Amino acid sequence: MIIGLVGKNGSGKGEVAKVLQEAGFRYDSLSDVLRQELKKQNQTVTRKNLTDFANGLRAQKGAGALAVIISQKLEPDQNYVIDSIRHPSEVEVLRGQDNFYLLAVEADPKIRFKRIKLRSRESDTLTYETFVDQEAKEAAGKKPTDQQLNQTLEMADARLENNGTLEELQQKVREIVQTLAMDIKRPGWDSYFIQIAKQVALRSNCIKRRVAAILVKDFRIISTGYNGTPRGIKNCNEGGCPRCQKFGASGTDLENCFCCHAEENAIVQAAYHGVQIKGATLYSTFSPCLACTKMIINAGIAEVVYSQVYPMEEKTLKLLGEAQIKARQWEGEK
Repeated sequence: MIIGLVGKNGSGKGEVAKVLQEAGFRYDSLSDVLRQELKKQNQTVTRKNLTDFANGLRAQKGAGALAVIISQKLEPDQNYVIDSIRHPSEVEVLRGQDNFYLLAVEADPKIRFKRIKLRSRESDTLTYETFVDQEAKEAAGKKPTDQQLNQTLEMADARLENNGTLEELQQKVREIVQTLAMDIKRPGWDSYFIQIAKQVALRSNCIKRRVAAILVKDFRIISTGYNGTPRGIKNCNEGGCPRCQKFGASGTDLENCFCCHAEENAIVQAAYHGVQIKGATLYSTFSPCLACTKMIINAGIAEVVYSQVYPMEEKTLKLLGEAQIKARQWEGEK
């Protein structure tokens, strides 16, 4: 889950971020990126300088530039809280990440002003009148690439009113996160196993094509295999396969290929370790060749799910169908 925070100055975004960090979320902030850049240029970190620098960066590199920088750091298996989102394009960039939610943190202006005076984070001399004037400018910039806080607030998936105590804020954050978590999207089983197969393919030592297959039974992986030379034989990428070293056309000179196919290795590995595979589903990054198809049939595999098409697909699908084995291409999440 990725929770983005948007709110006016002093609304309490930092406190919301602390609650999430304590719960295990990793923290990042678009404002911190700006602060680092200003310090590199020996500029004083003030609210105005931060805003001007951000507007200039958006004008130069696109309105979502800051969000792009943050997005490049994100790991898909981690939860994040991202502070200081101030432009609709930043939201649009972050919505490209799975399970992103924008949370608007709101509070009465006078309460926010008191918090800012107590915080004294930037080197600004601030009166309430200056605060109100500054906020009006930040709420809707003159140029499309300028900060557009009001528009960004309107894009929120959830809103949190923060006029009360810290304890009340913490409780509200917990409740909102629990509500948002009910909507988290998880990959379906086909997607889950195909993506694992793609990771297994990275172990392949074949220099022509990297392929992997996994055998699944009762939603549990029971065997994996990737293409490459047999156990104890010099790896393909080290010169172990004469056919691959010639680097000829695909589908030719197969009699001189020393590499074992991924499906073959998955089945053989199961036999090597005494694992029962009858009735299993085989997930592969490619549809099987004719030799592997015959092996799949004789191994008692019940279903084949593949990502990409191997040149012999028509023959193999016909054979699998005759053997009453289900075969289908995975086309991604709907």
